[in-house]
Amino acid sequence: MRTSMAVAPPTAKWDARPRQRSRLLGKAARSTRERTGVHLSHAETIQPSRRDFLFLATGAVAAVGAASVVWPLIDQMNPDAGTLALSSIEVDLSPIAEGQIVTVKWRGGPVFVRHRTKKEIETAEATPLSELKDPQTDQERVQKPEWLIVVGVCTHLGCVPLGHEGQYEGWKCPCHGSVYDTSGRIRQGPAPLNLAVPEYKFLTPTRVKIG
Repeated sequence: MRTSMAVAPPTAKWDARPRQRSRLLGKAARSTRERTGVHLSHAETIQPSRRDFLFLATGAVAAVGAASVVWPLIDQMNPDAGTLALSSIEVDLSPIAEGQIVTVKWRGGPVFVRHRTKKEIETAEATPLSELKDPQTDQERVQKPEWLIVVGVCTHLGCVPLGHEGQYEGWKCPCHGSVYDTSGRIRQGPAPLNLAVPEYKFLTPTRVKIG
């Protein structure tokens, strides 16, 4: 008579070392948390590499180098002290006789300062706007009737007109024949606009600042 014996299946082999390491890490973390109150993560912290540091350092040096190159270019575009000094000038009006035109230099170009006579003022004020190519009243162009201050450059091609010339006793361009009246307004010839009036102000009754 045979006796049947149940044979137990072979026990699966397993490695306890990973679980042991996990328990040890857990104990270490709990111990550290209890002592310091800081929770340690099992996640690995990524430290910056030497290559990252060199990359950032190189970028910073490049930025500084670019700024050092660009700044001189920007700085040289700024006007120097001499140019800034010429951006405005003061003119003493007391030596200018009635009927006289004085030419002064401002920003590298001529400016006409004219001490107008009573007749010149009356003629300029009485001129109908309908006769003007660039309509503008005389009052719009002067701060004081006896003093006319205009840029001495023809508005056609930039020539310098001659004073007390032409039909209107104002200015006439010797190059192409543009004629201006005693208010500096274009009356004849190819110039399209009146002589420009620069920015100016009277510092005293006999002293004016242009610019």
